[in-house]
Amino acid sequence: MKYNKTMSIPVGDNPFAVLTLIAAPAVFTNASSVLALGTGNRLARVVDRTRELGKFLRATQHEDKEIEQMWNHQLERLERRGGLLVRAIGYFYTSIGAFAAASLVSILAASLAGSRYNLPFDVIAIISLAVGIVGFVGLSVGCFLLVKETRLALQSHFEEAKLIRSRLK
Repeated sequence: MKYNKTMSIPVGDNPFAVLTLIAAPAVFTNASSVLALGTGNRLARVVDRTRELGKFLRATQHEDKEIEQMWNHQLERLERRGGLLVRAIGYFYTSIGAFAAASLVSILAASLAGSRYNLPFDVIAIISLAVGIVGFVGLSVGCFLLVKETRLALQSHFEEAKLIRSRLK
């Protein structure tokens, strides 16, 4: 009989391990929910800005080609921003579902940890990890898309500020 140098405590006997299995996905679920809510608000602002810009462009005739070009660039950016935000919110919703599933699977794994069903526990732990990874990747990709959208928003802001400054000279 070989002596195992590592001493492992069964997950069922370690309350902190069980708590971590359940709490970590719950924290990520909350983060995904907050980001999804904020992204929905950002999307609403993009839609409102697009409508406002559309009304303005229909109501006025622009003889100044520089201003007309700026508004067209902003309209194109608003379309791209809207697309990025819709994709980001989809990733955040996927993350919410994945982290919620990881929490449920972790609860199931924790309940089986103290029982004689060792094989199902290992399988369930792997499933929980895989679903958690899906959620984490979705959260990361959604955040990356939000950064891209923010850069587009700032690009429009800087373009408009530059035009205003040039007119004030």
